[in-house]
Amino acid sequence: MFVRAVYVTGHPAKVEAAIRALNSEGRGLLEDRPGYRGACVFVDRDLGKLLAVSWWGSEEARRNSDQVMSERRGPMLEPFAGTVAVENYEVAAFHSAQMPRAGGGLRATRVEFDPADTDLFVETFRSSAVPRLEALPGFARCALFVDRRRGRGMAGSLFVDRASMAASRAGQAAARRADAAKAHVTVVGLEEFEVVHADVHPG
Repeated sequence: MFVRAVYVTGHPAKVEAAIRALNSEGRGLLEDRPGYRGACVFVDRDLGKLLAVSWWGSEEARRNSDQVMSERRGPMLEPFAGTVAVENYEVAAFHSAQMPRAGGGLRATRVEFDPADTDLFVETFRSSAVPRLEALPGFARCALFVDRRRGRGMAGSLFVDRASMAASRAGQAAARRADAAKAHVTVVGLEEFEVVHADVHPG
């Protein structure tokens, strides 16, 4: 699968309007596109941040949806959006233990790496990170996105509630350090969000 990740920042007091637009007009536009496999929306209400991820069955399906979505994205996100960044990734790993819940938590780790080390990174995530995450109380789902050409990636872990995510922070800090060294990646960003919805159908 492939994903398009839209990262938006803006005025915190105006974020709810953007969430409503994504959950109504945005979802309707996506569901009309061939190859659509689901979408996730995450929010940080305090800082005024949104992360919206749409999932696609093929790179072509994602690319074919770009025009209509790029045309509608600006009007949909007004008046909240101050900055908008769009990134495209391959889904290198996906593991689901239980359904995520609205109000749960997402921890997103952004990394950079030598493109030649992409497969090493993916294998490290699958063999080390996934089993460790699966053992955590409240763990729901994890995924790894990579851009092989640019040497960039994003690893996300979802928890059924914010308390479970918070309880995992200390242990995950040590594991992140070890896995980053093993996979030859540099962590360039670490964020946490509230889950608005996470509806993905890989098949």
